[in-house]
Amino acid sequence: MSCGEPHETDCREVLEDVYLYLDSECDEVSRGKIRHHLDECSPCLREFGIEQEVKALVARSCGGDRAPETLRIRLKLKLREVVLEADAREFRAE
Repeated sequence: MSCGEPHETDCREVLEDVYLYLDSECDEVSRGKIRHHLDECSPCLREFGIEQEVKALVARSCGGDRAPETLRIRLKLKLREVVLEADAREFRAE
């Protein structure tokens, strides 16, 4: 996904790492870049809001258990796949 506006950090990169940001699993530099991007990019902020809700739902459903690393990796790969599919649809629409 890309909003079409120029940003220091690409929308795709931000959305790929949003779960690392939400879980405070990225370094401070990455955290600052993502926060700055979300502050200036409405489409990503909306997507981030959706991601926050999904994370909260999973947390409530799992009772605070930490997901296995293999699941985390599979989810991240699936998110990248979804972003690429959305980009392809957007590109075809142009």
